[in-house]
Amino acid sequence: MAAPEIHHLFHHPIADHSFSADRQTLAVARENHVELYGRSGKTFALKDELRGHDKLVTGVDIAPTSGKIVTCSQDRNALVWEPSPTGWKPTLVLLRINRAATFVRWSPSEGKFAVGSGARVVAVCYFEEENDWWVSKHLKKPIRSTVTTIAWHPNSVLLAAGSTDAHARVFSSFIKGVDAKPESSVWGERLPFNTVCGEYLNNAAGWVHGTAFSPSGDALAFSAHDSSITVVYPSGPDRPPKAVVSITTQLLPFMSLVWNGESEIIAAGYDCEAYRLQGSSQGWAIVGSLESKGRPGLGGHAREESALNMFRQLDLKGQTKEDTQLRTVHQNTISTLRAYEGGDAAPLRKFSTSGVDGRVVVWTA
Repeated sequence: MAAPEIHHLFHHPIADHSFSADRQTLAVARENHVELYGRSGKTFALKDELRGHDKLVTGVDIAPTSGKIVTCSQDRNALVWEPSPTGWKPTLVLLRINRAATFVRWSPSEGKFAVGSGARVVAVCYFEEENDWWVSKHLKKPIRSTVTTIAWHPNSVLLAAGSTDAHARVFSSFIKGVDAKPESSVWGERLPFNTVCGEYLNNAAGWVHGTAFSPSGDALAFSAHDSSITVVYPSGPDRPPKAVVSITTQLLPFMSLVWNGESEIIAAGYDCEAYRLQGSSQGWAIVGSLESKGRPGLGGHAREESALNMFRQLDLKGQTKEDTQLRTVHQNTISTLRAYEGGDAAPLRKFSTSGVDGRVVVWTA
């Protein structure tokens, strides 16, 4: 497997990141602003900053076709940034929430976006031409706690939301005048706004950290704080699912996941490395890590220490080796995992990760 492309941008946590469609621009959420990096050869150089929030920015997403950037923050606001001759111009979105915004993603059609929040609602936002502003409608019931993650179905109508009430739910976000009537699917046929198409509880009642629809939209995967990943295969409206496969692991919890085709999931989180899972409705299993631990230059584990140095370290520090550096590429929790090249209908060729260590890494799937 090709070596990963590592970009150590700074020594601060990255809450979220997003690449433009041509992969020449990288947006990262850093503290209360978003930094825009432009590709310069094999590296990324800082070229602009988006400053409009006054509290921690929790989410950022670049629309692949239009290039618009949406950001959300703990200041309870979302901003849509559009390029203009004088730079990036922000437009405030009327979220109508009284708690922090936690997560944001554009729909595949780019006609709307969804914002998760601590106010126990998902704000589905769309542009009103006659008033020239972004407004929102709320998905409320039956969410009972903070929404931590959101994923769009390929049809841009269905929306999966994971929350700290240990549930992953699938809602209809159909908005008349914005969405075309969706085709019937295993999730339902008539889909008015706020229809609950599926509600799934984590076995150990752990917080849900990440959700993702399969490329066909006919399966939903979500990760939770009990270190499990659950894959749901619905059978049709008002019927129990065809299969619910839960993969329990001895690893630390996964924060984010992405599908690679219909039979493979890549997930990453507190273990600071990405893992590959494969399976079907008959069953799923972890295949292994995407990293080979014995690479040179990541801690010097292959180097033999002299006996004198070993005893000196044992005497001074109570240990024989310096083990402050992990053997993984990421040196802290991976918070976001996103498709970089391919994905959706095409096979996933590359994906990107970012985390608490200030690194953005591009991997070959």
